[in-house]
Amino acid sequence: MPDSPSLPSSAKAIRGAFLDFVGDPFYMAEPDCIRYIPDGLLVVENGKVQAFGAYEAVQQAYTHLETTTYTNNLILPGFIDLHVHYSQTEMIAAYGAQLLEWLNTYVFPTEAKFKDAEHARNIASFFLDELLRNGTTTALVLTTIFPTSVDILFEEAQRRNMRLIAGQVLMSRNAPEYLLNDAKTAYQQTREQIQRWHGKERLLYAITPRFAITSTDEELHLAGELKAEFPDVYVHTHLSENRQEVEYTAELFPNSKDYLNVYEQFGLVGDRSVFAHCVQLDDSAFQRLSEAGAAIAFCPTSNLFLGSGLFRLSQAKSEDYPVKVGLATDVGAGTSLSLLKTMSDAYKIMQLQGESLGAFKASYLATLGAAKALSLDDKLGNFEVGKEADFVVLDLQATPLMALRNSALEADSLNDIAEKIFGMMILGDDRAVRATYVAGALAFGEK
Repeated sequence: MPDSPSLPSSAKAIRGAFLDFVGDPFYMAEPDCIRYIPDGLLVVENGKVQAFGAYEAVQQAYTHLETTTYTNNLILPGFIDLHVHYSQTEMIAAYGAQLLEWLNTYVFPTEAKFKDAEHARNIASFFLDELLRNGTTTALVLTTIFPTSVDILFEEAQRRNMRLIAGQVLMSRNAPEYLLNDAKTAYQQTREQIQRWHGKERLLYAITPRFAITSTDEELHLAGELKAEFPDVYVHTHLSENRQEVEYTAELFPNSKDYLNVYEQFGLVGDRSVFAHCVQLDDSAFQRLSEAGAAIAFCPTSNLFLGSGLFRLSQAKSEDYPVKVGLATDVGAGTSLSLLKTMSDAYKIMQLQGESLGAFKASYLATLGAAKALSLDDKLGNFEVGKEADFVVLDLQATPLMALRNSALEADSLNDIAEKIFGMMILGDDRAVRATYVAGALAFGEK
């Protein structure tokens, strides 16, 4: 038996059934990119993966560590939500309108409340706790035009040691006066926030025009200047969500050949740009996103709820012009903060197009695929040694119906585990999350 490594007291071991990805199942044979270990051991030190593999192979070197064992559960890397509005948490499930009317009726009055720091902190705290309760450990988040709403969200995420990306929403026209900001003022506020928060512990910053409709040319130009000055920050915005929005954008930017070209003209399309929805894109736009290395946040529950349309995932994941894609809840247009529910609706959207989305591909889009979309796959997305130890423990029998569906928990093959994960993604929600770990520390649930 090898000598046990000398690890600090913060080191710990987790035993259970693990599943993660080492490649993209949209382009590789599933057995080549999926790692399923029915009895595995994950060793965590200082918030990162120290060792990982089959229990019998790994435990010999770590017999001195206290081990937490999860039986009849499945452990995955922490879920990554690629697009969500924390400021809309309290108006989720607001009835009955498509995008532009829905924004004016429900969203904008709700976001106005975030000028109040106490309100912002209450919602930020609730929102982040809900993410953890749903197994989400990383998110790309929209705030509001108020700098306080940004600072408070970062403070609360820092307190939880979460990896979070966010930024102040830029809006200078076509919204109520109480949600408009002067473009130059917003530029300065954003610049100060980048210097304060980007790269601080596990926090990162995103330049965040709400969408082209609510920004003037001046504001988008200044956003492009910020991106040029701070090239490693993200750009996060909406793109081609519904037809009315696309038509209005064409009226406002007559010199742009399409919606994506608005952002291209201002230097906002690159390998750290994430565009939510992209339901109404043509083939040319998909090709240009691919060539730029940009990413798409696929928001299935939102697209169904607002009637925006069916995202063409197969086009985005084509071999000719592949685009990075991750799943997103888009609360409050999205109807749940659960990425399991999001996977379920993604499956339905593909079915409506005469295609299928299997359990492994859906799970990939919520883990390693989303990490790649954020250019964070060197830090997140699977259990490779050295990566940050964010993970979720899932109960395949969390409800009576799930227990009936998954009555036999043994899974001896990839087909077996695919069946069980598929049942969980269709029937599961936050009740399926037994525990969530952030940087190796229990953040939700029980051991």
